[in-house]
Formats: sequence, structure tokens, C-alpha cells
Amino acid sequence: MRRLAILGFLAALAVTAAGSLAAQEIVDRIVARVENDIILWSDIRTLSRYQQFVDGKSETDAQVLDRLIDQWMVRTEADVSHFPHPSNADIERSLSRLQSSFTSAQEYEARKKQSGLSDSEVRGIVSSQLYLSDYLDSRFRPAVRIDPKEIEDFYQTAVVPRAKAHGQEPPTLDAARDYIQEALVQRGINEQAEKWLKESRTRLHIEKLFDEAAK
Repeated sequence: MRRLAILGFLAALAVTAAGSLAAQEIVDRIVARVENDIILWSDIRTLSRYQQFVDGKSETDAQVLDRLIDQWMVRTEADVSHFPHPSNADIERSLSRLQSSFTSAQEYEARKKQSGLSDSEVRGIVSSQLYLSDYLDSRFRPAVRIDPKEIEDFYQTAVVPRAKAHGQEPPTLDAARDYIQEALVQRGINEQAEKWLKESRTRLHIEKLFDEAAK
């Protein structure tokens, strides 16, 4: 069965053997069924570790499961539409941006080690997230329209106060216009994507088997 979760591949069930004659003990489990696919407990743990690695904290397991279900919906539609996967060059650029978000290469490596993620796991997650975000961008960007008044309002309510809070001289509106335009477009994409995901959930068979108390 094709696995559709954050890493985009079928995770093998982890087992332990208690002696040569002992039965195998399943240490992974199904936490949700979405249509004919499944999401595993290990998928929750992997995404939680990635959040801890990148943000220094992770969402609750229930929230992470909801994210995985959303990702299933996006990935399924992207796959059906034969949306192109990111190139190796695109993935490398995303990895470089991720690494540059840390204060140093040493901090990056230390946080990665603390999270328990391997280089291949980080690359797999970055590749998957890039695929999903590129698809959402291509689907919803054409419908986003930004009014010039929105740009001016964003400049006055966000750009100027932020610069002053950091003791800096605010950029001119013209200098900040392209940045503001893109920020507002991204906000519009996110809003439309959230609406679409909410509507899509009502048309799918989703069965959550996750129990916080059974972790």
C-alpha cells in the first residue's frame, strides 16, 4: 500500500525479537486511516522531531496528526495531477536556506543530533515539504489579488513598527513594495489553502485511531 505521509514512503513496521523463538513485537502502530491509506505513529514522531529541530519545540501529537492528514490531501492531489517533484538543485537550495536559519553550522549539527534525525531524513522532509508548498503555490497563486491599499496598510502597520522596534530606519514604501506584495500573496495562498483543506476533509473518509493516553 502506498504510504502518504511527511516522508512520502512506506515506513516498515519496527519490530524487536526476544530470542530466536520469540514472536516479533510490533512497536509501531496505525494512528489514522485516510481513504485507503494509513498514517503511522512513527510518522508523528518523525515530524515532531523535525519541528523540534527547526523551531526548538513541537506541536502536540494530535496537532501533528492533523498536519499529516492535510499533507496527505495535498500530496494526493499533486500526485494525481502529475505535478513535478523538486529537482536536486531546488532541494539543495532549500537545505541551504534551512542551514542558514541557524546561527552557525555547529548549532545546526547540534540541534539535528539532539532531534535524532539523520541527514537523509532531513533531506527527505525538506524535499516533501517543498513538493507540497510548490503545488499549493501553483494552485492558488493565480487567484490571489492584492489591492494597492493593502500594501500601504501593511507598510504602516507592520513594516514601519517592526523597523522602529529594532531601532532601525524604516525602508521607503517603494523599496519595501515587492517584499510586501509577496508577503500578502503568501498570506492569500495560505488562506485559500486552509479553506480548501477544510472543505476537502468533509469529502474524505478519515478515521483517527490516535489516543494521547496510549502513547
